[in-house]
Amino acid sequence: MPELKIAPSILASDFSRLGEEIRAVIDAGADWIHVDVMDGHFTPNITIGPPVVAALRQHCSVPMDVHLMITDPDAYIKDFADAGADIISFHVEAAKHPHRTISRIKELGCQAGIVLNPGTSHDDIEFLVDSVDMVLIMTVNPGFGGQSFIPEMVRKIQYVRAMLGDRDLEVDGGIDATTARTVIDAGANVLVAGSYVYRNPSYFDAIESLKTANV
Repeated sequence: MPELKIAPSILASDFSRLGEEIRAVIDAGADWIHVDVMDGHFTPNITIGPPVVAALRQHCSVPMDVHLMITDPDAYIKDFADAGADIISFHVEAAKHPHRTISRIKELGCQAGIVLNPGTSHDDIEFLVDSVDMVLIMTVNPGFGGQSFIPEMVRKIQYVRAMLGDRDLEVDGGIDATTARTVIDAGANVLVAGSYVYRNPSYFDAIESLKTANV
């Protein structure tokens, strides 16, 4: 298993003080910062774009993990790479030619990830998985924070881990100390946690509980 990493999602943070919120979770032990980008088309919500990511980059001393939940990822990959993304992931349903999208992300110097929605089969990435650095499995339907973990996704995590070998397998949605153990046991090693971290009085305690969930 690759190293366990915790990636707090700023979607659940206080947007009036994003820079402080990023620095606070890094000080508390975050390994990555997860940035959810939504366009109001692919998901029923709108969040942030490249200028905000560029502004936040100066506050982020760890890898910035940018998750594009948008209809046309190819149109914005360069903008997010230029803004300072280290990892760019996109939904397989959103790209017309996903191999080309993966290649473009890598050409711009970023790691490339591909994302599976709860209703999307792992079979849909069979001929893409060898090209990516990471797979992200959504364990809730994308669009809003604070949703409950979908238990059927455990089986998908197991399938994708078998496909990925020792590369990063990220999960996003409903992650807390209990579900963390479940997904780690299934093969996940990057845990996105928004509400669980940012709504905890102690960011350190929340992150530490995720890092020790399988101990």
